[in-house]
Amino acid sequence: MKEASKTEPASASAVRISTILVDDEPLAREEMAFLLRAHPEVEIVAQGRNGVEALQLIKEHQPDLVILDVAMPGLDGMELVRRLLDKKSKVRMPHLIFATAYDQYAVRAFELNAIDYLLKPIDKARLAQSVQRVRRLLEAPSDSSEQLEQLVRMLKSPPPQQTKLLLRGQNRLFLIDSRDLIYATIADGIITLVTKDMEGQSNHRTLEELQASLDPSLFWRVHRSFLVNINHIKEVVPWFKSSYQLRMSDRKNTEIPVSRAQTKRLRELLKL
Repeated sequence: MKEASKTEPASASAVRISTILVDDEPLAREEMAFLLRAHPEVEIVAQGRNGVEALQLIKEHQPDLVILDVAMPGLDGMELVRRLLDKKSKVRMPHLIFATAYDQYAVRAFELNAIDYLLKPIDKARLAQSVQRVRRLLEAPSDSSEQLEQLVRMLKSPPPQQTKLLLRGQNRLFLIDSRDLIYATIADGIITLVTKDMEGQSNHRTLEELQASLDPSLFWRVHRSFLVNINHIKEVVPWFKSSYQLRMSDRKNTEIPVSRAQTKRLRELLKL
Protein backbone atom coordinates (compact mmCIF):
# COMPACT_ATOMS: atom_id res chain seq x y z
CA MET A 1 0.00 0.00 0.00
CA LYS A 2 2.82 2.38 0.80
CA GLU A 3 4.49 1.76 -2.57
CA ALA A 4 1.21 2.39 -4.41
CA SER A 5 0.67 5.69 -2.65
CA LYS A 6 4.00 6.97 -3.91
CA THR A 7 2.89 6.65 -7.53
CA GLU A 8 -0.46 8.40 -7.05
CA PRO A 9 -0.71 11.88 -8.62
CA ALA A 10 -0.57 14.86 -6.32
CA SER A 11 -4.00 15.94 -5.13
CA ALA A 12 -5.44 19.37 -5.70
CA SER A 13 -5.03 20.09 -1.99
CA ALA A 14 -1.24 19.83 -2.42
CA VAL A 15 -1.36 23.20 -4.19
CA ARG A 16 -1.34 26.11 -1.76
CA ILE A 17 -3.26 29.23 -2.81
CA SER A 18 -2.59 32.00 -0.32
CA THR A 19 -5.69 34.19 -0.34
CA ILE A 20 -6.91 37.52 0.99
CA LEU A 21 -10.63 38.29 1.31
CA VAL A 22 -11.76 41.91 0.97
CA ASP A 23 -15.34 43.07 1.53
CA ASP A 24 -16.87 45.85 3.60
CA GLU A 25 -19.62 43.47 4.74
CA PRO A 26 -18.47 41.08 7.53
CA LEU A 27 -21.20 38.57 6.68
CA ALA A 28 -20.03 38.44 3.07
CA ARG A 29 -16.47 37.69 4.22
CA GLU A 30 -17.73 35.02 6.61
CA GLU A 31 -19.81 33.39 3.89
CA MET A 32 -16.87 33.34 1.47
CA ALA A 33 -14.54 31.90 4.14
CA PHE A 34 -17.13 29.22 4.90
CA LEU A 35 -17.52 28.26 1.23
CA LEU A 36 -13.75 28.10 0.77
CA ARG A 37 -13.47 25.43 3.46
CA ALA A 38 -14.52 22.98 0.75
CA HIS A 39 -11.25 23.83 -1.04
CA PRO A 40 -8.32 22.82 1.22
CA GLU A 41 -5.80 24.22 -1.26
CA VAL A 42 -7.07 27.73 -0.45
CA GLU A 43 -5.40 29.24 2.61
CA ILE A 44 -6.91 32.51 3.83
CA VAL A 45 -3.97 34.54 5.15
CA ALA A 46 -5.82 37.81 5.86
CA GLN A 47 -9.11 39.68 5.54
CA GLY A 48 -9.73 43.38 4.79
CA ARG A 49 -12.73 45.67 5.07
CA ASN A 50 -11.89 48.01 2.20
CA GLY A 51 -9.40 48.79 -0.55
CA VAL A 52 -7.06 50.73 1.72
CA GLU A 53 -6.67 47.80 4.09
CA ALA A 54 -6.39 45.42 1.15
CA LEU A 55 -3.51 47.36 -0.37
CA GLN A 56 -1.49 47.08 2.83
CA LEU A 57 -2.37 43.41 3.31
CA ILE A 58 -1.36 42.57 -0.26
CA LYS A 59 1.98 44.31 0.19
CA GLU A 60 2.53 42.44 3.45
CA HIS A 61 1.45 38.93 2.40
CA GLN A 62 2.07 38.93 -1.39
CA PRO A 63 -0.87 36.51 -1.87
CA ASP A 64 -1.59 34.31 -4.86
CA LEU A 65 -5.24 35.32 -4.91
CA VAL A 66 -7.40 38.24 -3.76
CA ILE A 67 -11.18 37.86 -3.63
CA LEU A 68 -12.76 41.29 -3.35
CA ASP A 69 -15.93 43.30 -3.77
CA VAL A 70 -16.20 46.04 -6.39
CA ALA A 71 -18.10 48.68 -4.41
CA MET A 72 -16.41 49.53 -1.12
CA PRO A 73 -16.06 52.76 0.86
CA GLY A 74 -12.85 54.75 0.68
CA LEU A 75 -10.93 52.83 -1.98
CA ASP A 76 -13.13 50.64 -4.17
CA GLY A 77 -12.10 47.50 -6.02
CA MET A 78 -11.45 49.27 -9.31
CA GLU A 79 -9.16 51.86 -7.76
CA LEU A 80 -7.37 49.14 -5.80
CA VAL A 81 -6.50 47.39 -9.08
CA ARG A 82 -5.19 50.67 -10.51
CA ARG A 83 -2.95 51.07 -7.45
CA LEU A 84 -1.66 47.52 -7.80
CA LEU A 85 -0.91 48.03 -11.48
CA ASP A 86 1.08 51.16 -10.72
CA LYS A 87 4.76 50.33 -11.22
CA LYS A 88 5.57 52.35 -8.12
CA SER A 89 3.62 49.92 -5.94
CA LYS A 90 6.30 47.22 -6.45
CA VAL A 91 3.73 44.58 -5.61
CA ARG A 92 3.52 41.22 -7.37
CA MET A 93 0.14 41.22 -9.08
CA PRO A 94 -2.09 38.55 -7.50
CA HIS A 95 -4.89 36.78 -9.31
CA LEU A 96 -8.16 38.61 -8.72
CA ILE A 97 -11.69 37.32 -8.28
CA PHE A 98 -14.40 39.92 -7.91
CA ALA A 99 -17.37 38.92 -5.77
CA THR A 100 -20.05 41.47 -6.55
CA ALA A 101 -23.79 41.93 -6.70
CA TYR A 102 -23.53 43.79 -10.00
CA ASP A 103 -22.76 42.23 -13.38
CA GLN A 104 -21.52 45.44 -15.00
CA TYR A 105 -18.71 46.30 -17.40
CA ALA A 106 -16.00 45.95 -14.76
CA VAL A 107 -16.52 42.29 -13.99
CA ARG A 108 -16.78 41.45 -17.68
CA ALA A 109 -13.51 43.26 -18.36
CA PHE A 110 -11.75 41.36 -15.61
CA GLU A 111 -13.05 38.06 -16.90
CA LEU A 112 -11.62 38.79 -20.36
CA ASN A 113 -8.23 39.23 -18.75
CA ALA A 114 -8.08 35.77 -17.15
CA ILE A 115 -9.44 37.22 -13.91
CA ASP A 116 -12.65 35.66 -12.69
CA TYR A 117 -15.77 37.08 -11.10
CA LEU A 118 -18.57 35.74 -8.93
CA LEU A 119 -22.04 37.17 -8.57
CA LYS A 120 -23.64 37.35 -5.13
CA PRO A 121 -25.21 35.24 -3.77
CA ILE A 122 -22.22 33.02 -4.39
CA ASP A 123 -22.84 29.85 -6.38
CA LYS A 124 -20.79 26.92 -5.01
CA ALA A 125 -20.23 25.38 -8.43
CA ARG A 126 -19.03 28.66 -9.90
CA LEU A 127 -16.71 29.18 -6.93
CA ALA A 128 -15.25 25.73 -7.48
CA GLN A 129 -14.58 26.60 -11.13
CA SER A 130 -12.88 29.83 -10.07
CA VAL A 131 -10.61 28.06 -7.58
CA GLN A 132 -9.72 25.44 -10.18
CA ARG A 133 -8.92 28.15 -12.69
CA VAL A 134 -6.58 29.92 -10.27
CA ARG A 135 -4.92 26.61 -9.42
CA ARG A 136 -4.25 25.91 -13.11
CA LEU A 137 -2.75 29.38 -13.55
CA LEU A 138 -0.44 28.82 -10.57
CA GLU A 139 0.62 25.39 -11.83
CA ALA A 140 1.40 26.74 -15.30
CA PRO A 141 2.42 30.39 -14.87
CA SER A 142 2.74 32.47 -18.02
CA ASP A 143 3.77 35.99 -18.96
CA SER A 144 0.75 38.15 -18.11
CA SER A 145 2.24 41.53 -19.07
CA GLU A 146 0.14 41.73 -22.23
CA GLN A 147 -3.02 40.89 -20.27
CA LEU A 148 -2.21 43.54 -17.67
CA GLU A 149 -1.66 46.16 -20.37
CA GLN A 150 -5.05 45.28 -21.84
CA LEU A 151 -6.60 45.53 -18.36
CA VAL A 152 -5.09 48.99 -17.86
CA ARG A 153 -6.58 50.13 -21.17
CA MET A 154 -9.99 48.80 -20.15
CA LEU A 155 -9.80 50.51 -16.78
CA LYS A 156 -9.12 53.82 -18.52
CA SER A 157 -12.06 53.37 -20.87
CA PRO A 158 -15.41 54.83 -19.81
CA PRO A 159 -18.05 52.29 -18.79
CA PRO A 160 -20.87 51.58 -21.22
CA GLN A 161 -23.95 53.69 -20.51
CA GLN A 162 -26.92 51.82 -19.14
CA THR A 163 -30.19 52.25 -21.01
CA LYS A 164 -32.18 50.34 -18.39
CA LEU A 165 -32.18 50.72 -14.61
CA LEU A 166 -33.51 48.34 -11.99
CA LEU A 167 -36.03 49.86 -9.58
CA ARG A 168 -37.37 48.01 -6.54
CA GLY A 169 -40.83 49.10 -5.47
CA GLN A 170 -44.15 47.66 -4.31
CA ASN A 171 -42.42 44.33 -3.64
CA ARG A 172 -41.61 44.08 -7.34
CA LEU A 173 -38.63 44.66 -9.64
CA PHE A 174 -39.13 47.11 -12.49
CA LEU A 175 -36.91 47.99 -15.44
CA ILE A 176 -37.07 51.66 -16.33
CA ASP A 177 -35.53 53.57 -19.21
CA SER A 178 -32.66 55.70 -17.90
CA ARG A 179 -34.05 58.70 -19.82
CA ASP A 180 -37.21 58.48 -17.70
CA LEU A 181 -35.26 58.86 -14.49
CA ILE A 182 -36.04 62.34 -13.13
CA TYR A 183 -33.64 62.28 -10.21
CA ALA A 184 -31.89 59.98 -7.76
CA THR A 185 -31.15 60.70 -4.14
CA ILE A 186 -29.28 58.91 -1.37
CA ALA A 187 -30.11 58.80 2.34
CA ASP A 188 -28.77 56.41 4.98
CA GLY A 189 -26.91 54.53 2.26
CA ILE A 190 -30.05 53.80 0.21
CA ILE A 191 -30.51 55.26 -3.28
CA THR A 192 -34.03 56.21 -4.33
CA LEU A 193 -34.94 56.53 -8.01
CA VAL A 194 -37.84 58.78 -9.03
CA THR A 195 -39.72 58.81 -12.34
CA LYS A 196 -43.07 60.38 -13.29
CA ASP A 197 -44.92 57.16 -12.52
CA MET A 198 -43.02 55.45 -9.73
CA GLU A 199 -40.45 55.65 -6.97
CA GLY A 200 -38.25 52.90 -5.58
CA GLN A 201 -34.81 51.73 -4.54
CA SER A 202 -31.83 51.29 -6.82
CA ASN A 203 -29.50 48.28 -6.79
CA HIS A 204 -26.48 50.61 -6.94
CA ARG A 205 -24.59 51.27 -3.73
CA THR A 206 -23.39 54.82 -4.35
CA LEU A 207 -24.46 57.79 -6.47
CA GLU A 208 -20.97 57.78 -7.99
CA GLU A 209 -21.53 54.24 -9.22
CA LEU A 210 -24.96 55.09 -10.60
CA GLN A 211 -23.70 58.27 -12.29
CA ALA A 212 -20.82 56.41 -13.94
CA SER A 213 -23.32 54.14 -15.69
CA LEU A 214 -25.43 56.99 -17.10
CA ASP A 215 -25.08 59.47 -19.94
CA PRO A 216 -22.89 62.31 -18.57
CA SER A 217 -24.50 64.80 -20.94
CA LEU A 218 -27.90 64.23 -19.29
CA PHE A 219 -27.21 63.49 -15.64
CA TRP A 220 -25.76 66.08 -13.30
CA ARG A 221 -24.60 65.66 -9.71
CA VAL A 222 -25.97 68.96 -8.38
CA HIS A 223 -25.50 68.03 -4.73
CA ARG A 224 -23.71 65.28 -2.85
CA SER A 225 -27.11 63.68 -2.18
CA PHE A 226 -28.79 64.30 -5.55
CA LEU A 227 -28.28 63.31 -9.16
CA VAL A 228 -30.68 64.95 -11.64
CA ASN A 229 -31.69 64.50 -15.26
CA ILE A 230 -31.32 67.97 -16.79
CA ASN A 231 -34.15 67.22 -19.24
CA HIS A 232 -36.54 66.97 -16.28
CA ILE A 233 -35.68 70.29 -14.61
CA LYS A 234 -38.95 72.21 -14.58
CA GLU A 235 -37.89 75.43 -12.90
CA VAL A 236 -34.84 77.11 -11.37
CA VAL A 237 -35.83 78.72 -8.06
CA PRO A 238 -33.63 81.48 -6.54
CA TRP A 239 -32.81 80.63 -2.96
CA PHE A 240 -30.95 81.91 0.08
CA LYS A 241 -27.68 83.87 -0.40
CA SER A 242 -27.55 83.69 -4.20
CA SER A 243 -28.08 79.94 -4.22
CA TYR A 244 -30.68 78.01 -6.21
CA GLN A 245 -33.02 75.06 -6.05
CA LEU A 246 -34.21 72.98 -8.97
CA ARG A 247 -37.89 72.17 -9.19
CA MET A 248 -38.22 68.82 -10.94
CA SER A 249 -41.02 67.48 -13.14
CA ASP A 250 -42.06 64.60 -10.87
CA ARG A 251 -45.52 64.42 -9.30
CA LYS A 252 -44.41 66.23 -6.16
CA ASN A 253 -42.50 68.95 -8.04
CA THR A 254 -39.58 68.13 -5.76
CA GLU A 255 -37.18 70.99 -5.07
CA ILE A 256 -33.54 69.93 -5.05
CA PRO A 257 -30.76 72.13 -3.65
CA VAL A 258 -27.80 73.05 -5.82
CA SER A 259 -24.54 72.92 -3.88
CA ARG A 260 -22.26 75.95 -3.78
CA ALA A 261 -19.72 74.08 -5.87
CA GLN A 262 -22.30 73.48 -8.61
CA THR A 263 -23.96 76.92 -8.50
CA LYS A 264 -21.29 78.39 -10.76
CA ARG A 265 -21.90 75.66 -13.32
CA LEU A 266 -25.63 76.32 -13.15
CA ARG A 267 -25.12 80.03 -13.83
CA GLU A 268 -22.87 79.26 -16.77
CA LEU A 269 -25.30 76.68 -18.11
CA LEU A 270 -28.32 78.99 -17.94
CA LYS A 271 -26.41 82.29 -18.29
CA LEU A 272 -27.82 83.57 -14.99
